[in-house]
Parts: sequence; C-alpha cells; structure tokens
Amino acid sequence: MDKIDTVIKAAPLDNYRIQILTENGVSGIFNVKPYLDLGGSAFKELYEESYFRTVRPDGSGIAWPHEQDFCIDTIIRDIQNAR
Repeated sequence: MDKIDTVIKAAPLDNYRIQILTENGVSGIFNVKPYLDLGGSAFKELYEESYFRTVRPDGSGIAWPHEQDFCIDTIIRDIQNAR
C-alpha cells in the first residue's frame, strides 16, 4: 500500500498562489484563485490577503484557521496540469 503524500511546505505568494512542497518531492505553485468563488461563502474570507497568508500544511493538504482547506489530490492535480 502506497503511503499518502503529505504537504510539508505551504508558502503564500502574491495573487492567491501558494508554493507547495510535498513529502514525496512534488513541488510547484498551487493557484487558489479559481476556487475562491466556487466554495460559496466558505472561501470568501480568503480574499483578505492577511488571512490568506495564514495558510499552513495540514497533513494531506493545506488549511486556514477557520477550516477552509484543500486536499492533496486537488493540489497535485492543479500543479501537474499547470505545466
């Protein structure tokens, strides 16, 4: 059984992007902007830059203090499709 990859670095960048590094060596830029309006009111808080910058690795994804999150599958898919 393969070990599930985990995010070990989530560094906020400008324009709603996050530099990601996973334990298995996947790295790249995850663009959150396309998701901001899809999450309804749950993601509206991420528009505030100071709050957006509080992102942190959260096991198999990334998260913010008020429980907004993205799973590793979404992050890796977007990073790979951006190339």
